Amino acid sequence: MATVKAVFDFLDGLAAFETQMDFDNAGFLVGRGDKTVTRLLVSLDITEAVAREAAQQGAQLIVSHHPVIFHPIRSLTDGDPTGRTLLALAEDGIAAICAHTNLDASVGGVNDALAARLGLTDTVVLEPSGTDRQGRPIGIGRAGKAPAGAPTHTADYAAFVKEALGANGVRYVDAGRPVSRVAVGGGACGDMGHLALALGCDTFVTSDVKYNQFLDARDMGLNLIDAGHYPTENVICPIVADALRRAFPEVEILLTQRHREVFSYC
Repeated sequence: MATVKAVFDFLDGLAAFETQMDFDNAGFLVGRGDKTVTRLLVSLDITEAVAREAAQQGAQLIVSHHPVIFHPIRSLTDGDPTGRTLLALAEDGIAAICAHTNLDASVGGVNDALAARLGLTDTVVLEPSGTDRQGRPIGIGRAGKAPAGAPTHTADYAAFVKEALGANGVRYVDAGRPVSRVAVGGGACGDMGHLALALGCDTFVTSDVKYNQFLDARDMGLNLIDAGHYPTENVICPIVADALRRAFPEVEILLTQRHREVFSYC
């Protein structure tokens, strides 16, 4: 019989929580460890809508990427979105486990999933941070070769990225170099362009890019594509769900149907 603690231990084996960054708050954040889990919901974020969805689906646990508690809270009321979300979880007896930067960095985690979605081969870690318990290198970002047949013009490659990630839109700057070697950074990695260049990349796909980072990339000769935070990270959710299905066949694993890209483009 699966419990919240058993699910946490399994996720810790996939992406050790001890490897999370200092600023992070990944881990078992809400609920009781001994609670039995028969239905589980996977989502990139835990919002009020996702909490309601879990309750309506009869889920006892939500596994998310982004922590439902990130900044320290001084009160727990219905006066703000975080408070309402946490109250909804507690009132419905729903636990929350959040695997954030540990899952970004891990082998098979967010960045490997993003690189795979774009068909990159011969990948290496963009910013190494150490090794996992099996001695494998881990860290943020990946760099690798674009697949044969992928567009080589930046505008066309940006359209390819948009389609591959199901993004509502992308922003990009064309530094005038053919696309051949590509770095990826799921989430906000716009300050890592110099690392991409150091690994011989001509193109960098990430999100939440600032104006000055676009300017700097163009001046450095790096094609830079902002494909959005949600599209560059949500690629991991189906992978986590499949891993949980294999580990806990007695548990029904659901992917959220409520949480989607927050940005619209006109």
